[in-house]
Parts: sequence; structure tokens; C-alpha cells
Amino acid sequence: MRARVLLLVIAAAFGLQAHAATPLVNVPLKWRPTSELRLGAMEMSSQAPIQFDVFRDVRADKQKIGENREDPTPKPVTTTDDVGAFVSTNMRGLFDNAGLKTVDSNGAVTIKGEVTQFFVRETSLYRSEVTVHVTVVDRNGKVLYGGTATGEAKRFGRSYELEDYYEVLSDAIVNAVSSMLQSEQFQKALSGS
Repeated sequence: MRARVLLLVIAAAFGLQAHAATPLVNVPLKWRPTSELRLGAMEMSSQAPIQFDVFRDVRADKQKIGENREDPTPKPVTTTDDVGAFVSTNMRGLFDNAGLKTVDSNGAVTIKGEVTQFFVRETSLYRSEVTVHVTVVDRNGKVLYGGTATGEAKRFGRSYELEDYYEVLSDAIVNAVSSMLQSEQFQKALSGS
């Protein structure tokens, strides 16, 4: 009888351990948007070719991209990927999807960026915020625009699920680009003036 009880206790402990959340450490970044780009009134007089520089990640902790705070001890979400490159690559893709002409080199204007926020706080909801300081320069290096693009997203999801982190971070980038493309001053800078 004792052996049977001991066996059940061991099996139960093993089963609980098997269901414990796998730490989300050093995960690759993946593009998983669930939101649509909101363009609003795009009133650009001429379509100048737009070049994107790889954005710089200027966050203090470059690996930390999220945190589950449902328990007393927070569970981290980290990556070793280049967050700046991830943000600029996907912003460029959104510009292409919006019908804007992007080029690899020799753009009439160049968009430079510094990622200052790229993070998800998970409690009862997943809440993400992406903030990029954006500068648009012409071929001569003259600054045509400087400002901050911020995007936020939130969603329900299962606890400490990597796919939910991907989705809210991607949606925050979509929302940041939506806010950029709705700005008249930003649109003017993209036309090269």
C-alpha cells in the first residue's frame, strides 16, 4: 500500500512539473500581427523612394522584451535577436503594404530610428508598448522630421504564452506605423519637403 501511495505522489509531482511553463528565455522574435494598418487620409503629393536604416536599440536591457507578473516572482521573456533590426524591417514591410515605395539604397529620404521601448507586461491581459524616436532626413542629411512613434496593444490570452507576446508586440508596431502615416508632418517629410 505504501509503495502504491509513494508511486502516486511521484507520478503527480512529475505531472505537475511537466505542465509547468517553460521559461521564455532567448526566444527568437517573430512577426505575428493580428491588427490591420490604419492609413487614415494619406495626402502625400509625390511619392519619393523611402530608405530605412536599421534602427538602433537604445533600451537599457536589450534582451528583456516582456514579463509575466501574475505570480509574486515575475517570469521574464527575453531574446538575443536584434530588436532594432526587427522593428525597422517590419515597419518597412508595413510601408510597402501601405503602397509606399521603399528602396534598399539611394532613397530620396531615409528613415532612421532608435527603439526606446519594446516590452510586454502580462497580468490579466497582455499589454505591449513600442516606442521609436524617428528621424527623416533627405539625401543631404537635412532633418525633415523628428518625433516619437508609439504603438500599444492589448489582448487576452493563456498565461505566459509566447505566441501572445509575439502578437501584441507585432500589433504595437502596426499601431506605431499607423500613427506615423496619419501625421501630416510625417507625410510631408516623406515627400522630401
